[in-house]
Amino acid sequence: MNIFRLTGDLSHLAAIIILLLKIWKTRSCAGISGKSQVLFAFVFTTRYLDLLTSYISLYNTTMKVIYIGCAYATVYLIYAKFKATYDGNHDTFRVEFLVVPVGGLAFLVNHDFSPLEILWTFSIYLESVAILPQLFMISKTGEAETITTHYLFFLGLYRALYLINWIWRFYFEGFFDMIAIVAGVVQTILYCDFFYLYVTKVLKGKKLSLPA
Repeated sequence: MNIFRLTGDLSHLAAIIILLLKIWKTRSCAGISGKSQVLFAFVFTTRYLDLLTSYISLYNTTMKVIYIGCAYATVYLIYAKFKATYDGNHDTFRVEFLVVPVGGLAFLVNHDFSPLEILWTFSIYLESVAILPQLFMISKTGEAETITTHYLFFLGLYRALYLINWIWRFYFEGFFDMIAIVAGVVQTILYCDFFYLYVTKVLKGKKLSLPA
């Protein structure tokens, strides 16, 4: 495992922990898109079904279990435990416009036309756009809490580091996965505007807002 994948995994884990701690400590999920979190739960569930069929390493298994567990814990906190604080009026992105096309694309463009491979491909495509409901929610409310922006930053950083990981693996291992790379590029592009605002505003102590 190279340093870019490791730091990418740690950035991803940091994002998840930041979000969970934010919800738990404030006893509120205000400003958090439940729809994005449900999509991420779908992403991890469909991607890590290989937990039932193969074993790679203790690290690999542990991280997969943590991602799945934390994803469903987040969904539970938003839609059950702290449901009264969930801002459903602003979390209105039509997720079917993401899930249906992504599902169709996974059937048409994949490495192997088998159930597990199609579901893995679906998860890769879906992850690239799963953050859109959250960004849409921020644009509707006009601003985001600082802790929420930290969560988004580490989530975007994770994907950017994974892109570098793919480049590293291509040059040093000869490994190339077009599906993962294209999806990663799309996801990173979606974060570009946010990254700019994060650096120019949040890191200077100002509130972040996205153009409506």
